[in-house]
Amino acid sequence: MSHIITRWWWIRHAPVTVANGRLYGQRNLPADISDKKIFSHLAEIIPKPSIWITTPLQRTTQTANAIANAAGINPEYKIESAFIEQNFGDWQGMTWEELRKSKNNGFHRFWVAPANESAPSGESFIDVMKRVNPAIDKLTKTYKGKNIISVAHGGSIRAAIAHALKLSPENALGIMIENCSLSIIDHIKGPSKGEEWRINTINSYPHFNTQEKLP
Repeated sequence: MSHIITRWWWIRHAPVTVANGRLYGQRNLPADISDKKIFSHLAEIIPKPSIWITTPLQRTTQTANAIANAAGINPEYKIESAFIEQNFGDWQGMTWEELRKSKNNGFHRFWVAPANESAPSGESFIDVMKRVNPAIDKLTKTYKGKNIISVAHGGSIRAAIAHALKLSPENALGIMIENCSLSIIDHIKGPSKGEEWRINTINSYPHFNTQEKLP
């Protein structure tokens, strides 16, 4: 029996430009899908056929549609509510300045709050991981050996990477996930009882220029 590889293609949704600098979280705002080049690029990369997964928020479906249209395919989307963006509760709709003042200028080193801090009437990043991780395991078993394209959110993709690498929730907040970026993660099941996760790429984006000098 050979190894069975289930490959996850995680794509963050296209930018949300109508938020006007406000934290949107689970607000169901539309995505800006005007950048046809990025969708054409992703369409060339993604495997066909694949299992397609989106979340209940329209920006993921709009992004998936833009990629599928560029690829000339019409996939069926499976909506996974466990992969929805973090619920920022009362912080949603606030500007970053308003949020900073409400927290007495106490921002997290990478994000608006530490991984264990829940937004008022919302959830923490730890809560996100608690719902994302079991959903990944379940879907990996359901679609064993297949390619899974999941168009999701920054929070859920960070959680997926942390799950694969066994990172702490706090360390996972240090992972950058750009809009329309691609992260590829393999689940490998061996011929015996062994199984493991392997990272292929994180936050890959065609506009990134590796030849540029780092600051």
